[in-house]
Amino acid sequence: MRFILGSASPRRKELLAQLGIVPDAITPPDIDEDPKPREAPLPYCARLAREKALAVVAGPDDLVLCADTTVALGRRILGKPANAFEAAAFLRLMSGRRHQVITAIAVRRGEKVWTREVTSQVRMKRLSEAEIAAYVASGEWQGKAGGYGIQGLAGAFIPWIQGSYSAIMGLPLAETATVLAAAGGPDWRKP
Repeated sequence: MRFILGSASPRRKELLAQLGIVPDAITPPDIDEDPKPREAPLPYCARLAREKALAVVAGPDDLVLCADTTVALGRRILGKPANAFEAAAFLRLMSGRRHQVITAIAVRRGEKVWTREVTSQVRMKRLSEAEIAAYVASGEWQGKAGGYGIQGLAGAFIPWIQGSYSAIMGLPLAETATVLAAAGGPDWRKP
């Protein structure tokens, strides 16, 4: 059995390492990540994680872990910004407001898929135009749902969360450990 991480995210690899789990292979899937018309954030995120897990080429006994993280402002999905202009627009939308960060995981072994979704509430402080400009200029927004990463410079923008910090980063550790154990995969409790 090989353990395959279906993600190019260095954060997910780092978070797995916190559990003492090192993937045998890293194979990011290539799927269409556009939301379907009127698709709500939670079902969208869960669908993407599942589709990613099914898209990774793996042997019948291999274990594949995929995840998707989505930022939601009400029913609006704030994905990965296409450019600096969109990143700044996302930050303005979230400024001084609460939003949700949803991370869905999917673990596949053969034909069976285990899934879990974790929703965290996040409050962003009111941002000045100078803060938005400086953050966008840093480039840290690139490749991040909602255009920010809580584990970096934007951590200074987040005075309050309710939920899982690791899920906001991109991989809910407690839920991932539970699902991997249920699927017969790597277990941080076993040497």
